[in-house]
Amino acid sequence: MLDKNSKIYVAGHHGLVGSAIWNNLKQRGYTNLVGRSHKELDLTDQIAVKQFFDQEQPDAVVLAAAFVGGIMANSLYRADFIMQNMKMQCNVISEAYAHQVKKLLFLGSTCIYPKNAPQPMKEDVLLTSPLEYTNEEYAIAKIAGLKMCESYNLQYGTNYIAVMPTNLYGPNDNFHLENSHVMPAMMRKIYLAKLIHEQDWKSIETDMNKRPINPTDKLRALIGEGNVDGNNSHERILKALEFYGIYDNKVVLWGTGTPLREFLWSEDMADASVYILLNVDFKDIIGIEKYSSVFYGAKTNGLVDRNNSEGRGGAIPALGEIRNCHINVGTGKELTIRELSELVRETIGFNGEIVFDTSKPDGTMRKLIDVSKLHSLGWTHHVEIENGVRKLFEWYRQSLI
Repeated sequence: MLDKNSKIYVAGHHGLVGSAIWNNLKQRGYTNLVGRSHKELDLTDQIAVKQFFDQEQPDAVVLAAAFVGGIMANSLYRADFIMQNMKMQCNVISEAYAHQVKKLLFLGSTCIYPKNAPQPMKEDVLLTSPLEYTNEEYAIAKIAGLKMCESYNLQYGTNYIAVMPTNLYGPNDNFHLENSHVMPAMMRKIYLAKLIHEQDWKSIETDMNKRPINPTDKLRALIGEGNVDGNNSHERILKALEFYGIYDNKVVLWGTGTPLREFLWSEDMADASVYILLNVDFKDIIGIEKYSSVFYGAKTNGLVDRNNSEGRGGAIPALGEIRNCHINVGTGKELTIRELSELVRETIGFNGEIVFDTSKPDGTMRKLIDVSKLHSLGWTHHVEIENGVRKLFEWYRQSLI
C-alpha cells in the first residue's frame, strides 16, 4: 500500500493524462511526486532511464508517457508509433522491476481491440481478430505494454496494472492541426472557420502564434518553407488552414461522420487511474485466493515468492492460463462523429457549414468499451460529454490569453 510519503514517478506529467494524474495525486495529499520533461529525460534512451531510476528510486510509477496522434499522424509516422512507444515501455518497465518499484500503472488505449470486435468491447476480446490498419502500430505497442505488465506479474510476482482508456479529452489537450485527436482538432477547426468569417484577424494571429503549424512535405509544396504562425501574411495563413479543411464559415472533416466514439474527460481518467493505483492490486483482478496462494505463501515447489522473486516461470502452471488482466476505463456511452461536430458547433456558436469528406478514412466504425470490470472495482465516471465539450472549449480559450 502506498502512503502519503511514497515517492511516485509520473512519466508524461506534462501531457493530457499525466498532468491530470499529477494534480489528482496532489489533491489527495500525495506530494512526493517526481516528473521529468522530454527534454530532461528521453524515455527512449535506455541509459538515461536507468540513471534516472538509480537517482530517484521511486516507490511507484505511472507510465502515462506515449507517442500519440490521430489518423493522419498514425498514417504518416507508422515506424515512429511502434518504435518510440516500445522503447519507452521497455525501458521504464524493466527499470521499475530492477529497482523494486512496489506498484506500476501502465496507460494504454482501447485501439488495442480488433477492428470488428463485438460491442461493447470486453477485455477478453483482445487478440481475437485483426486490428484497425490505420493505428495498427500504436495498438501493437500498447498490447506489448500490457502484456509486459501481465507477464512480469506472473513471472516475478510484481504488482503492475494496465488500464485502457477510451478516447480522452480535457485540459492540456493537443490542438495542433497536424497530429491532434478528433475532438480538439474538430474544435480548433470550427473555431478558426468562425474567426475567418468574422474577419477577426487579431484572434486568428493569437491562435496561430500559440500553436503554429510545422508544415508537412505536402503543405510545404503549396506554401513554401517555414512554420505558419500569426506573423505570416493573411494569404499564407489562409492557404495553410485550407490544407487542413478550414475555410471561411466552412469546415471539412475526414470520413462519413457515422463512426461511433466514446469520450472520457481526462480528469475523470486521472481519478480512475489514481483510484486503481491506490486501491486495486493484481490479485484483485485475477482472484484473491488463486493469486495469494502462489505469490504470498512460502517459496515452495519452485513457485515465485513476491518478496523474493529470484524464481522464474513457476507461477504460470500453478495459476493456469491468465490473460486479459487489463482494465477498460471509459463511460460506456457513445455518439457519432457527426453528433460530436454538432455539439462542438453549438458550443462555439458556429453557424457555418460542416462537410464530411467521404474519400478520407473513417477509422474503426465503433469503439465502445465494456466498463463492467471497472465498475465492479468501485469507480464510475462523473463528467458527461455535453458538459465536457463546454469545459474543453473554455480551457482552450483561456490558453490563448
